[in-house]
Amino acid sequence: MVGDMRKTAIASVLAFSALTGIGTADAAASAPAPVLPAPTGDHAVGRSVMHLIDSSRPDPWVADRKVRELMVSVWYPARKTVGRPAQYVTPRESELIIKSVPQLKDVPPDTLARTRTYARVDAPPLSRKGGWPLVVLSPGMTLPRATMTSLAEEFASRGYLVAGIEHTYESVATTFPDGRTVTFEAGKGGQTPELGEKVARVRAADTTFVLGRLERSKHWNRLIDETRIAMVGHSVGGQSAAHLLPASQRVKAAVNLDGSYNPPTPAKPVEKPFMMIGNPRQEPNSGGKKGSWDLFWPHVTGDWKRWLTVTGADHMSFVDYAVLQAQLGLPGSPIGGERSVRITRAYVTAFLDLHLKGRSQPLLDGPSTGYPEVRFW
Repeated sequence: MVGDMRKTAIASVLAFSALTGIGTADAAASAPAPVLPAPTGDHAVGRSVMHLIDSSRPDPWVADRKVRELMVSVWYPARKTVGRPAQYVTPRESELIIKSVPQLKDVPPDTLARTRTYARVDAPPLSRKGGWPLVVLSPGMTLPRATMTSLAEEFASRGYLVAGIEHTYESVATTFPDGRTVTFEAGKGGQTPELGEKVARVRAADTTFVLGRLERSKHWNRLIDETRIAMVGHSVGGQSAAHLLPASQRVKAAVNLDGSYNPPTPAKPVEKPFMMIGNPRQEPNSGGKKGSWDLFWPHVTGDWKRWLTVTGADHMSFVDYAVLQAQLGLPGSPIGGERSVRITRAYVTAFLDLHLKGRSQPLLDGPSTGYPEVRFW
């Protein structure tokens, strides 16, 4: 995962550079606000934001912080489309993200804050007898939880409650309700195997804490089916989901979106439903040697497992940046942003529908003529 963290940090900088138009100040200033793809499900989507404090543990990344603070976005099926659109990131988060790349000095600081989303702030939730299945989202290193918004809105529109966790000090910028915005601290000591293992432990603790708070919340508990919980993570978030799955009694299934593994073996075999989707570099023996997916795969011993790669994809093809770059006419992955989002939504939703709703999904049985880019291993 250490190499993955380094690649993610570099990729995120490149993604933001492409997204906001390095070296084209005039074009950036006049460009329309970025727009995410609309969700395709039957339900309107609401989004609420939670500020959670875990007083049982100090912050693992900042020594003088005696508690762990987390921001969590919750997307959910709504009764109707009312209220203002949910903001993608705050203006301060957008400003810090853009400032972190010197070449972006001429880009308007609120560019990312103006990204169009489709969820409405605190829209009245749609109740369902027994509650909605819950999906937990964990983003890549340096990336805010917002980068998985197009997936979150899609899942909510299709009948899931979705919790996106901001792992504080692992994101380039995190704003709290009192106006504080904290920045990235997790990798300042250098990228080491020990750091990689620590990140996995921290994210497991964050996820366990968030699930506990959701289950104890009078508001959210009535909307969640606690027997049907899955986790979907990108990059470091994906490998964290894989390591948490065998250790968690709550999480029933998990998806890793292009996350490399460190450590390369789980503490216990992964016996629950599990799917990996990655770019071509994650193919078996890619480059003539075993990668982290090759080493991890023998420890996935459950009856249901899938290893998929997407031809033409890159590391950012599985999150919002793929489509945001493409829609601005900037270079992206060979597969293209819209196609990337469509594929990721299709396969992850099929996985969730199969394992949390018990609905047959032929798409997951083998290669599809509708998605020839997707390879099964």
